[in-house]
Amino acid sequence: MEYFLPDRIYDAAKWLGLIACPAIATFVGVVGPVWGMPHVDAAVTTINAVGLLIGALIGASAVTAKEA
Repeated sequence: MEYFLPDRIYDAAKWLGLIACPAIATFVGVVGPVWGMPHVDAAVTTINAVGLLIGALIGASAVTAKEA
């Protein structure tokens, strides 16, 4: 299969969207209030939205993949 995104970028984006963003959002949501971080809910929502955007982009790459 030939993807719209190069393999290295696809793998990095997949890792970011599926593992890193949710983990960071959870960390900020749990630790942020303890440390008095302002706007924790907005930060968590933004991080999750970025993860969703990355997931949509890699999904679009998978859908538009061409047979080699």
